[in-house]
Amino acid sequence: VLNQRRTKELLRIKVMNQPLPKLAIIGGTGALGSGLAKRWAQAGYPVIIGSRSSEKASLAAEEITSQNHTISVIGTDNHTAAVQGEVIVITVPFSSHAEILSSIKDTVSEKIVVDTTVPLKPPKVGTVQLPEAGSAAIITQQLLGAETKVVSALHNVAAHKLHDQEPIDCDVLVCGNIKTAREVVIGLIEALGMRGLHAGPIANSVAIEAMTSVLITINRLYKVADAGFKITGDLISSEKENI
Repeated sequence: VLNQRRTKELLRIKVMNQPLPKLAIIGGTGALGSGLAKRWAQAGYPVIIGSRSSEKASLAAEEITSQNHTISVIGTDNHTAAVQGEVIVITVPFSSHAEILSSIKDTVSEKIVVDTTVPLKPPKVGTVQLPEAGSAAIITQQLLGAETKVVSALHNVAAHKLHDQEPIDCDVLVCGNIKTAREVVIGLIEALGMRGLHAGPIANSVAIEAMTSVLITINRLYKVADAGFKITGDLISSEKENI
C-alpha cells in the first residue's frame, strides 16, 4: 500500500521514542515559510524560523507561539538557523535564491535540504520561465554540492491554506536523487496534512516547478485561489523500486 514503509517508520520512531528532527525554515517569515512553521510546530516538530533579520524572525516565531504556548518555534538569522537545523527548508524568492544558498552553504553538508523555490519572474508569473540550468532545484544541488541531500517539494501548495486549520486536499510531488531523503520529506508533508508522492530524481523538478505558473494562470482564469495537484488511480508503492 502507498506509504506503507513510511507508516512502519513512524511506528518505529514512536516505539523507540526518537525525537522528531529540528526543522530550520530559511526565509521563514514569508507567507509560505510561516505557514509551514505553524503546521509543523502544531504536529510536534521543533521549528527554527530563519531570516536575514533575527529580530524579524523572532517576531514571526512569537506570533505563532502566542496562539499555542505548547509548541516550539524560535527565530534567528538564516545562518544560525541552518547551523542548528537538522532538516533545512528553503522558502525564499527566486530573486534571492542563489545568494541565500551561498550564505548557508557551509552549514548544510550531508543534511537534507528541502527546496520549495519556483523560478517565477514578475510580472509574467503566469508564464513558465525556467532558468538556464533547468530548474531552481538543480541550481540548489549545484550550489550546495553532491554531499547535500537536496529534495524538491511543496512548490504548488497555496500558502494561505497552510495558515487555515482545515485539511489541504492536494498531493505534493517530491523529487530528489536520494530516496531515503525523499522518504523523510514525505513524512514531513504528511505531518502537514497532505499526501506526498515520490516523483523521481531532482531532474524531474523542472516539470513540477513549471506547473506552478500553469496553476497561477488557472487561478486567475477560473477565479480560484488554491488550485493544486491531485494524482488519481490506485497507487501501490514497490519495496523494490529504487528511483
